[in-house]
Amino acid sequence: MPPLQPFVQPSADLVRWLAARSRLPLWVPWPLPHAWVITGIGHAGSDVEGVRATVVACSGPNPLGGAGELLLVAEEMGVGLGAAYAGLEGTDPGGRVGRGTPQAKVEADGHPTALWLADAPPDRAVYVGESAASWLWLVFHPDTAGALLLEPIELMDVRALGHEVDLLPYGALTPRLRDP
Repeated sequence: MPPLQPFVQPSADLVRWLAARSRLPLWVPWPLPHAWVITGIGHAGSDVEGVRATVVACSGPNPLGGAGELLLVAEEMGVGLGAAYAGLEGTDPGGRVGRGTPQAKVEADGHPTALWLADAPPDRAVYVGESAASWLWLVFHPDTAGALLLEPIELMDVRALGHEVDLLPYGALTPRLRDP
């Protein structure tokens, strides 16, 4: 896996900095679910190879009680950041993705995007699809936070938001990003 760059407190300036350097989407639910905030922004890659994966973390109320977290990963094929956050071996989601009926759907930049449930540890729900020529991973903690997918969710690439980036609510950096 390319080097995972250090995480710092999320902010509009950090989002703009990464958006200017990435050819991959930085996905966020748009609008964010009620009372949810951005709790992390990061990427894997280097100055030589560029950004090969992005991750955006969001936190808020779990629809089924307690707190919930969502990690949204966009990555080139074979990178493995999404698989690492999902708790999977290897670099990809496995053979179930793209086969049979998808278990969920989101709108990603206005395009219907099918998502398949990946085999993951029982403490999380992991959905994977393909959008913008890259893997799209949604990793929910705890697994019950995946109930957010029962309602229509639209994902927006932060690179297209413009000044709306300043309106995103930012919270404390989540420790979940540090150890994929």
